[in-house]
Amino acid sequence: MAAAPSESPDAAGAGPSALSIYKAARRIKRRESTLYNALRSVADDATFVAEIAALWPALPLVANLRCGLWYAPPRALAATCYFKSTDGHAGNWAFSTARLNLHLALLAGERGGCIIVDSTRRGKRFPDSMSKTIPIWCCVLNRAIERHRLQTINRGSGVDLDMSAAVPNREAGKTFGASNWDNSVHLPVWVLDTERNAIEGRIEEWTTQFESCGADIHSLALSLQKPLRPLWISQKTCIWLNEVPELESWDFTPIILVSASASGAIATQRMTSEFSWHYIPGAGDDEESWARGLTPTLFWKHSYDLLDGGPDLCNQLVADIVEKDRVYRAHRGEHSPQITAKPFKCTSHDGPFSNGDHTSIMQPMHSDPPTITATDKQNSIDGHILFWIGTSNIAVASTLQVGDALAEVDCILNCDSTSNLPSTSSENSYLELPIVGSKDDRFSLMKNLPKAVSFANRNLIAGKKLLICCQNGKASIFHHLKWLTRIVLML
Repeated sequence: MAAAPSESPDAAGAGPSALSIYKAARRIKRRESTLYNALRSVADDATFVAEIAALWPALPLVANLRCGLWYAPPRALAATCYFKSTDGHAGNWAFSTARLNLHLALLAGERGGCIIVDSTRRGKRFPDSMSKTIPIWCCVLNRAIERHRLQTINRGSGVDLDMSAAVPNREAGKTFGASNWDNSVHLPVWVLDTERNAIEGRIEEWTTQFESCGADIHSLALSLQKPLRPLWISQKTCIWLNEVPELESWDFTPIILVSASASGAIATQRMTSEFSWHYIPGAGDDEESWARGLTPTLFWKHSYDLLDGGPDLCNQLVADIVEKDRVYRAHRGEHSPQITAKPFKCTSHDGPFSNGDHTSIMQPMHSDPPTITATDKQNSIDGHILFWIGTSNIAVASTLQVGDALAEVDCILNCDSTSNLPSTSSENSYLELPIVGSKDDRFSLMKNLPKAVSFANRNLIAGKKLLICCQNGKASIFHHLKWLTRIVLML
């Protein structure tokens, strides 16, 4: 009697029994997570955001990058901010001195508060950026402002003239009195007590870091007459429209955190007059995986066409819009970097950076402090290459390609502890710091920054030419050398 053939999940035309639950779930998710479903979900959630913004029309609407940009038309946004959820993950709480968002605090002080929009895909009502990162930020700024004001009072003159001019006399005592300034941590009720206690135990440490990073706390103290305090609103929040409080009735500056999406973890079927579609919570998150090059600005510019076209035409419409926008911008040079790096050979010695094979980085007029951009590989394979920053006395380079270019500079800030640069100069003209990439140690730059800035400041004031270098060349230009040179140029 012949043996029955064994069933194989890899057999051709495998039946339903060969399809695992995991593969079936992934197939359903891919079918539902289409571009049209994502855009329709974003537009649906944006309606909710607009309704909340209308409750306090005087407050500016701010998008938390990058997800929050999708949930409001660009014309409705007063600004953007950048608070990362990773800084609020359990056990990884942090106050980022690289993302201070001081413009947001100044805006809130000027307008009496602000509304921040963001979303999350993970089935939560709020992303961790809203649950913990922003509350930590509010508390640290409040404590730093309180300390600054107390120090001003303790210097013997009470409230200084600038502050008293910025605050009405009848409010001065209440505003600057320590007992009336709320510096406690305000976290949502769903944060566990263990997390709450751990965060509260580190607030003083973060406040000290904030005070030592060089932030303009005096301007914050002038702008904020009431302490910052977060409030949370989601699609499950119940708001009685006849009891919406007036801004003047609050004894704090509200930072209203609006989570745009419904918190359901599973996509649900929804209907319109023409099409049915699946709702995706937090659809605006992780745009690289679904947007196909579409940006929030392009979406809102063409939203009616994209949504009215339906799921069958959506992909082609997006492709056409993205391509037309690319051509439009390319013809007008809008994708050109602020700083263009072009190698040139010059035999004259008229300018300070004209001797030898130099790569000059030209800075446009009336621009921000320059960002450094890498050039093509052909620009850095022959001979030594120094990337000079505008008309400053600062250059950056890779320690692997510096070569004889060391003779063209007066001092060196070496961020590569593994290199063997010839160090014949004195300690005043050579400093070696073990700065590594952010993936290896995200605090490496911050720990070494004071020494680096002090060294650069001392030599630049003396009129010396400074070279900042590290091992990985172009990568360094895009990472820590970019921030280091920006700070040095603003000295």
